[in-house]
Amino acid sequence: MRRIVITGMGIISPVGNSVPVFWNNLKSGVCGVELIRSFDTSDLSVKVAAQVKDFNPSDHGIDAATARKADLYTLYALAAAYQAMKESHPDMDPERLGVYVGSGIGGIHTFITECKKYFENGPNRVSPLFIPTMISNMAAGNIAIAHNAQGPCLPVVTACATSTHAIGEAFLAIRNGYADAIIAGGSEAAIVPIAVGGFNNSRALSRAEDPQKASIPFDVHRQGFVMGEGAGIVVLEEYHRAVNRGAVIYAEVTGYGNTCDAFHYTAPRPDGSTAARAMQRALSDSGYIPGEMIYINAHGTSTPLNDPTETMAIKIALGEEAARKALISSTKSMTGHMLGAAGAAEIIATALALKEGIVPPTIGLENPDPQCDLDYVPGKARKAEITIALSNSLGFGGHNASVALRNFKP
Repeated sequence: MRRIVITGMGIISPVGNSVPVFWNNLKSGVCGVELIRSFDTSDLSVKVAAQVKDFNPSDHGIDAATARKADLYTLYALAAAYQAMKESHPDMDPERLGVYVGSGIGGIHTFITECKKYFENGPNRVSPLFIPTMISNMAAGNIAIAHNAQGPCLPVVTACATSTHAIGEAFLAIRNGYADAIIAGGSEAAIVPIAVGGFNNSRALSRAEDPQKASIPFDVHRQGFVMGEGAGIVVLEEYHRAVNRGAVIYAEVTGYGNTCDAFHYTAPRPDGSTAARAMQRALSDSGYIPGEMIYINAHGTSTPLNDPTETMAIKIALGEEAARKALISSTKSMTGHMLGAAGAAEIIATALALKEGIVPPTIGLENPDPQCDLDYVPGKARKAEITIALSNSLGFGGHNASVALRNFKP
């Protein structure tokens, strides 16, 4: 089967708007959570979020007209895709270049603005661009236009697993010959009062007022996740094409698992079996041999249900002995939960962990939950000679996704 490698990466995140800044901040344990500053939280019990900082569309090749018209989630996606494509520069037949970029929620800023117009001034004041700006496939459509990508275009929507599924499905498409390169990932910009209120009322969010104590995966004092935002994009490319043109290669994508809990629309299956099968499928694709040094970028949301269930799933997937030797961390402790963009941001972190032999930490983990009894690399990054890595995402609706990466070897 065809091999697939990562030849470009782009990021807009709460801890940096370029891959080098993002990665250096993760290695240093920088917390991107802060008090919400984009709206008044006096009537909300949630006070913190992980917000993108100092974002300027023109810094990322976005013209003024697009910046004015597009929803913020689309702008984040375009910016991250610009970075990834500028680095990769595949220079290829447009019909062999695809785009697999999704969003869990889509253009909620546009939705709120146009609803306000409707209720205050009637339907005739609603923008003719309302629908094409709001819908969650429009980031993919705009990226395809910007880069003349005329190949397969598939926006994925699987909540918090969106961009992991997008990258996994792009991997399968290239492996099966439907494209030679695909721009893949996800984007989200949903830190708005109605979304915060909705997540909060479902008891999903942390109500900690200290930003440093809000997103603390696997800690006994965790309360819930912290909303984040941003975009993560990778360029996946067929191996021989990338090697022949001398492209910089970050990692090889070697496996992908996709399962559903079929249990509950927000709670994970309690025994972790279905999430474990997603991991096992990705590892099987990758030729994983028990005893290999493995790193797992966990979904690690800091919610009461996810963290022990994911711990259980890792033990099932690897076996108890191998699970205890694995290095596991949740970069959501620094970025918050970037929702539909989370998986792609975490695959970028996972690829860099493999390439540099450095595992980013789980910050804020001071009092481990007894049910979460594996090595989550608390506090500080750790050097390690990793040969294989997994990035996990587990979304509302029971969607489980796992992507496996290996160190690139010609």
